[in-house]
Amino acid sequence: MARLFTAIVAAIVFTTAPAAAQTSAAQLAPQFDAIDRQFEAFQHDTPTPGLVYGVVAEGRLVHVRGFGVKDLKSRRPVTPDTLFRIASMTKAFTALSILALRDAGKLSLDDLAEKHVPEMRGWTYPTADSPRIRIRDLLSHVAGFVTDDPWGDRQTPMPDAEFTRMLQAGVPFSRAPGMAHEYSNFGYALLGRIVANASGMPYRTYVERTILKPLGMTSSGFEVAEAPAESRAIGYRFEDGAWAEEPTMHHGAFGPMGGLQVSANDYAKWIAFLLSAWPPRDAPDTGPVKRATVRELAQGLNFVRMTPRIGASAQGGCMQGTAYGKGLRVSQDCELGMMLHHGGGYPGYGSHMLLLPEAGVGIFVFTNRTYTGASGTAWDAMFALHKAGALHFAETSVSADLAAAQETARAVYKAGDIMVAGPGLAMNMLLDRSADGWRRDLAALRAQLGACEGPVEPLHATGALSGGFRWQCDKGSLEGTLLLAPTRPVTIQALRFRPVPAARP
Repeated sequence: MARLFTAIVAAIVFTTAPAAAQTSAAQLAPQFDAIDRQFEAFQHDTPTPGLVYGVVAEGRLVHVRGFGVKDLKSRRPVTPDTLFRIASMTKAFTALSILALRDAGKLSLDDLAEKHVPEMRGWTYPTADSPRIRIRDLLSHVAGFVTDDPWGDRQTPMPDAEFTRMLQAGVPFSRAPGMAHEYSNFGYALLGRIVANASGMPYRTYVERTILKPLGMTSSGFEVAEAPAESRAIGYRFEDGAWAEEPTMHHGAFGPMGGLQVSANDYAKWIAFLLSAWPPRDAPDTGPVKRATVRELAQGLNFVRMTPRIGASAQGGCMQGTAYGKGLRVSQDCELGMMLHHGGGYPGYGSHMLLLPEAGVGIFVFTNRTYTGASGTAWDAMFALHKAGALHFAETSVSADLAAAQETARAVYKAGDIMVAGPGLAMNMLLDRSADGWRRDLAALRAQLGACEGPVEPLHATGALSGGFRWQCDKGSLEGTLLLAPTRPVTIQALRFRPVPAARP
């Protein structure tokens, strides 16, 4: 389908955008035309009736484009204000609501779920030694329930009374709780019941008051019938060579697992809010939920798997260590570092979001075709930004202690004697390697590299008490690492040198 509009991006700025230097809109802008073509090709070739995607950086929506239509009958074009259901990307809102209630003292993540959902107390567990389900087990999908896509998607409108009867009857288990990650929509419906019972108000009311309204997500909500019909993207599936409209599901007991409806303009505020939690800093904490609490969404349990990247970069790219945090998947990539992501598959809709907290950039995409989330295109777009050099990753700042330790290390090398460090050495240093041994090692290094009085590259801090350095020498360069001890005053517990000889002509 042909491209139908070019959006003018409003200045949606989140007030607590990170102070540290990260990726700017100006760095990203030259790549937007190429990324537009990627998403336009996906919408045309898949096909899907309509699609909208956005890029968030600097705490705001810096680019948004829509393709196709939100309604095959009226042929109204998709715009940044078109409402899409985002399916399982709702789970992060549910998870953050649980964490906000924890902050308010209404619950503990180690509470047994049955403390807040009494209908669970009579359940029969799969083994006599099965632990009873905790709230944190539900957040990370390790409660022992069976994976329930696509059954769970169709349960969105289940009335609360029917859900109560289901809980009273108990459910079959796939395995004992705490044994493995197994994705469960039912588990997030349980979390929704916990939000309601712990807060004393309906789940949707709590999310609206705690997250949506404070972030200015005024067009977003859980009951699609409350939004103007002309604002909604109608959901479709492609079946037997023709488009069929999916039935609209009203909000119900399973809404917490996937029922939220948002626009691109609204969802960008959510993405900006999530990204604003990084890096930790001293600035005022003005968000509706604390930054440290938002960062907990990236913390999961210890069920890590090696997974390929999504999209074209999976071919020839490194494998990632991936775990489920709390409403978000967390991957560690060899090039891009920590990646937070989640897809959404739903009758009539597909969606995906991908965040790079250390670069301050997020990409999201919504479509109105069943289970068509364009996840590969979103990942391809992010890696295209990286390949073009458009992503800037904030460096850990160099502490005064680490900078002083490097000066001590330079004095040690120049003197050829570890003892010039004096009280700057931790007590283990001369036990791990004698002073005479250090002198011999330093003499060998100086014989190989000569003096290292040339330019000193900026320290690469890996923390306030650790980092790496590189010094230019007469006959090459000297690389090294510093590790400081957890003492006051701060001392050096490990100092390692690695010679890099000059390349031969």
